[in-house]
Amino acid sequence: MNIDIITVVPDLLESPFSHSIMKRAREKGLLTVNTYNLRKWAINKHMQVDDYQFGGGAGMVMMPEPLANAIDELQKDKKYDEIIFMTPDGKSFNQQTANRLSMKENLLIICGHYKGIDERIRQKYVTMEISIGDYVLSGGELAAAVVVDAIGRLIPGVLGDETSALFDSFQDNLLAPPVYTRPADFRGDKVPPVLIQGDPKKVEEWRHEQSLLRTKERRPDLLEGD
Repeated sequence: MNIDIITVVPDLLESPFSHSIMKRAREKGLLTVNTYNLRKWAINKHMQVDDYQFGGGAGMVMMPEPLANAIDELQKDKKYDEIIFMTPDGKSFNQQTANRLSMKENLLIICGHYKGIDERIRQKYVTMEISIGDYVLSGGELAAAVVVDAIGRLIPGVLGDETSALFDSFQDNLLAPPVYTRPADFRGDKVPPVLIQGDPKKVEEWRHEQSLLRTKERRPDLLEGD
């Protein structure tokens, strides 16, 4: 899978993809992440990519020309399955969206900054708008890193155990069950016996029951469609 990211602060995206699972995915050749500095397509020698908004008001807006030129140039080399704009007014990102995007080959992510991007870019180029929560960040870079991480770990071969991601929270609209490791008795608190007795069917049943209980207690909204 290939993911290209357009940003005005590419340094913000160096660390998230240089460690842990994302690093291993890139080293295995399973995931390629390229960051492109929008200022490469700036309109003048001052590296300008933003301007005042029409109608007045506080905050600068990312100009259409640099973004259009960047997208046009990048599309010459590859066809994007989705052109994604990270924005607070986008559709809330969830596990199901991550699952769908992990099956794509080429994604382009536009990181907003300042007051946002010119609406004409959204209308002409953007095919998907994503929000990671009902709050506002300084820019779309951290949100893009969250999306790439959520997608990247689902790519076959990235995780050591191919079935691991299937039991994550939000798969099947359930939260993950409690997990335990050694020692079996920690300061008088013991691991549930079913997890030690070695019956895979009973373990699976226990985990499903615990997932349901935890979801009902903490996120009953996830069960509303059932």
